[in-house]
Amino acid sequence: MIDLYTFGTPNGRKVTIMLEEVGLEYTPHIINIAEDEQFAPDFVKILPNSKIPAIVDHDTGISLMESGAILMYLAEKTGKLWPQDFEDRWRVTEWLMWQMGGVGPMAGQAHHFLAYAPQMDPPHVLPYAQGRYRAEVARLYGVLDRRLEGSDYICDEFSIADMAVWPWSSLWERQEQKIEEFPNMAKWLERCEARDGVAKGRAVAAELRSDATSKEAQKNLFKTRN
Repeated sequence: MIDLYTFGTPNGRKVTIMLEEVGLEYTPHIINIAEDEQFAPDFVKILPNSKIPAIVDHDTGISLMESGAILMYLAEKTGKLWPQDFEDRWRVTEWLMWQMGGVGPMAGQAHHFLAYAPQMDPPHVLPYAQGRYRAEVARLYGVLDRRLEGSDYICDEFSIADMAVWPWSSLWERQEQKIEEFPNMAKWLERCEARDGVAKGRAVAAELRSDATSKEAQKNLFKTRN
């Protein structure tokens, strides 16, 4: 049995999708980051960085933070969705790292400056930041679209690379992207969404995602130092 500590964010969805895809039993513990629950002492023991997701695997006694590391661990544990072939495995790992270092951070900043900052009190409308992250997300989706030319999935077969990228790229509208510019990506988004594991994983804690738009939630989520 695996304890999963998560919330309805793209990084949280990566792990719920993985757990559903490989059929592992797990108990979800919803950590409402809009109410600062990630800073509770019991949770910090499991996740020193105070960011979801995290898991505790009671079969092995291992606890892990960081969504990419968790995907690799669960793939290794089950022997699924991370190829055994040497070259294929490192190709999947390459694209997983591409998401961790590129799509996630850049799309996250796009969400902040395009969707959240203008709603803050007082509003923060920063055209340079909006243009910077909108353009970088578009560049990354161009890379993804070219990679998907003639392929159903990022590395031919569905893998942890797809489930890492999909939760972020499925929110292209919030990132103010033009999906018609990425036809291969658009088909891939639909292909992934049609999978049972993706649908079930996406549904975990989905009803709580809207909490992050309230003024009180934004005070907790977007703390700043003077």
